[in-house]
Parts: sequence; structure tokens; C-alpha cells
Amino acid sequence: MTVLLLMVLGPDWTKYAAATCTATRCFCETPRSGLIVQPANSVSSLGFVFAGFLMIALGSGTTWASAMPRQAVMLLGTTAIIVGLGSVMLHATLTLWGQFFDVVGMYLIGSFMLIMALARWQDIPARSATWAYVALSVALVAVLLIAPDLRRPLFTALLLAAIAGELIFARPKRAGARTRYYLGGIAVMGLALVIWNLDQHLILCAPHSLLQGHAAWHLMGAMSLWLSFTYYRSERLGRTEAIA
Repeated sequence: MTVLLLMVLGPDWTKYAAATCTATRCFCETPRSGLIVQPANSVSSLGFVFAGFLMIALGSGTTWASAMPRQAVMLLGTTAIIVGLGSVMLHATLTLWGQFFDVVGMYLIGSFMLIMALARWQDIPARSATWAYVALSVALVAVLLIAPDLRRPLFTALLLAAIAGELIFARPKRAGARTRYYLGGIAVMGLALVIWNLDQHLILCAPHSLLQGHAAWHLMGAMSLWLSFTYYRSERLGRTEAIA
């Protein structure tokens, strides 16, 4: 479906407004002509798609025995898929609309993690938590439309709030949850951020290689998200559902 969409809209991406990163450089990988402008960064984005489908498959199984509601699993899995496809749209086209969908996916992940933490901490009912997730996501997308330059600092603030809320307030209420998975996810993301910066500033850079630091960032981001999912999944039954 994604390839078909790209074929319909492309391959002449110059007819669309360019992503803001093109004013300097959109990471290390040299843009190619054709349907996929940055192949390594595009293909590596599918790590999120794979993780999302695996989450959904596990949540749909008859052996699911976690306090994490199946509905929350479906939501997180679907969000992971959106993240991956949004990232493909950015790196395949380097267009402004591709950038928009890339950032939307990031906001959805951050919103999910923050609402999961708040819902467990305050024992928010499932329906209310779901509406809170929708409202927060819509508000963030509105900010993205109005002030796109705030996308990175806003996502950073969202993620830090989610992590702090989880570890300080929500974690003590998660019976049997294995915190090492969540901390492992943070550690992987921290290392990924180092690689992201080395790639962004062309310190670790081979422009024409298929081995790209930003591609590693994608794969490590997917691994970090999987570890967070494993942490949520490790909570034992007997607690109120966080998101339904």
C-alpha cells in the first residue's frame, strides 16, 4: 500500500514543498533520484512496522495473560505501524507532507506513553483515558500545523514527561512489572540519540553507503519501543485497565 501510494504521488518529489531539513541537510544519507530518495533510512523505518504487527499478533493470541489490556496493545501496535510508515514517507520523499506524517507518529507514541503513565497513577477509567489520548494527540497535531519548528523540543518534552510520570508515579502501581525492560528501552534510546547526533552533524557519515547512522536510529528506536511494550506486558493481572 505504501509503495503504491509513493508510485501514485511520485517519483518527482520536487513538485511538493520540501521538508524543512533540506534547508541544511536531511541527515547523512545522500538523496537519490527516483521513487525512494533515501533508501537506507526508508527501509530501516520498517522496523517499527514489524514491531507493531508483532505486538498486535501477541495481543490477539489466546494465551495473553497480562494486565495490559488487549485494546491498549492494539493501539500501541497500530501507533508503531504509523510511526514506521510516517518515517518512510519522510525519507522516501523528503517532502514537507512526509515530514508532517513522520512527526505525527512520534507524537502518537509520546502521547500513548504519557497517558499510560497518568492512567495507571490516577486509576483513570479506560474510556476517559482513551479520550485523553485522543485529545492530547489532536492538540499536538494542531501545534505541529501552527508551529512546525517546535516539533523536536515539543517531542522531547513529551517523552521526558512520559518517562518521569511512569517511573515516579505509575511504576509503583504496576504489580509485578519488570522495570528493567523500561530502563533498557531508555538506555537503547539514549545510545540511539548519540548516533542520531553523530549522523546529523556528519561526524559519523558515509553519504553513499547503505549503512547509515540514522537507519540505526530507526532500528534502535523500534527496539526501545518493543522493550517498553514488554514492560507494560509484564504487569500482572488484577489491576485496573489503563487504556481500553
